[in-house]
Amino acid sequence: MAILLPIAVVLATLSLGLSGSVLTVPNGQQWGEWKSTEYCPAQFYAVGFSLRVEGTQGLGDDTALNGIRLICAKDGDMSTLPTVESHAGFWGDWSSPRYCSGGTLISFQLRVEDSQGVGDDTAANNIKFRCSSNEVLEGNGHGWGEYGPWSQECSNGGICGIQTKMEDRQGRGDDTALNDVRFYCCS
Repeated sequence: MAILLPIAVVLATLSLGLSGSVLTVPNGQQWGEWKSTEYCPAQFYAVGFSLRVEGTQGLGDDTALNGIRLICAKDGDMSTLPTVESHAGFWGDWSSPRYCSGGTLISFQLRVEDSQGVGDDTAANNIKFRCSSNEVLEGNGHGWGEYGPWSQECSNGGICGIQTKMEDRQGRGDDTALNDVRFYCCS
């Protein structure tokens, strides 16, 4: 099955030197819409990340993972660290950044809760990244659901772009916030 990319993604691919690799996992949830794609500046790669996570709400409506922020660097220089995010969600606080001890982010694994039927759905709960140094970094999300399989890896360079699938506010309904994510590789 071919993946059709919006024209903006195709143009960014040409201007940023993207390798054309899109990293996905099969266990993302169904709710929401894909938001805008954001990229690190040209020749910058993701070397770390931060998560926006809503704390446990007790008897209230849990959303868990709301946003993922990539932290970008150029040639390992940590003096300038621009950040990118597709959509930050609506609830929760940003975690302290986690960084690769060397190299760049090259693959990911998403922790997702199955549909709860009439119960409280949270969708995506946490994420792990693998660095090119083979180090694995796990976020500070919740433990609901299970981790699915690892995505493919960026063949060279590393992750440089992000797009999230977000459910908008449901009012009195059951909010899930972040449901799925895809990352783009640059070479």
